[in-house]
Amino acid sequence: MPQLPAPDYPADVRARLEADARELIARYPDSRSALLPLLHLVQSEEGYVTRTGVRFCAEMLDLTTAEVTAVSTFYTMYRRVPSGDYQVGVCTNTLCAVMGGDAIFDELKQHLGVGNSETTEDGKVTLEHIECNAACDFAPVVMVNWEFFDNQTPETAKRLVDDLRAGRPVEPTRGAPLCTYKETARILAGFPDERPGAVGASGGAGPASLIGLRLAKGESPTARVVSPRGEASQDAPPQPGSEHLSSHDAPQQTSASDPDHPAGPAAEEGE
Repeated sequence: MPQLPAPDYPADVRARLEADARELIARYPDSRSALLPLLHLVQSEEGYVTRTGVRFCAEMLDLTTAEVTAVSTFYTMYRRVPSGDYQVGVCTNTLCAVMGGDAIFDELKQHLGVGNSETTEDGKVTLEHIECNAACDFAPVVMVNWEFFDNQTPETAKRLVDDLRAGRPVEPTRGAPLCTYKETARILAGFPDERPGAVGASGGAGPASLIGLRLAKGESPTARVVSPRGEASQDAPPQPGSEHLSSHDAPQQTSASDPDHPAGPAAEEGE
């Protein structure tokens, strides 16, 4: 049966969202270009893109609800069902999977009692397997509300979600301090993160990411990233700034899918 028209937001919510939407639309020469940030905006209101949110975007941009729906269902960052305060995404793409991402995802499903894209009964955690996080040099990687937690194991990942559900402090490896999914959506819409120190804490790339840049510049690396299998590590002591900042990170020597050989990516021949 055809659905009835989506209900509107309450008057006060509508007025607040309209003011925010007009600010976003004014940034673009073509109002249609503001659709992606507007979808983040309505997601920040209810935690997912509702039919009411789709109607709101369509009316603000003079689009049809079909056009808005087509975009909101194409991008995976827009949720179409209610989600938890923390979206825990486990990378199951090739490198993370080989390094243990598949094992992490399977154990989290069992530990939380949920499947892919499902939310725990307390509404705290939504578990999702996701494609490449663009952090292959820290595999396996878990993201919480798009903040990085590097070099994970099933044990550290389970401790991470337990801490999230219990309300204990959780600090990402890199990036700004953690906030709720709705707060993250508002930041992604294009509004400033006004939390004290959040912007300054965003940091930069880690040493595993930067070693290629140093080699491209002709600099000599101070240490190998990993040791060849079967040999003791000859790496130099960690350089300043190379330590992981999160208490939820695992030691880098992990590979749940190959526990007898826990080395990282193979080195080039002759190294």
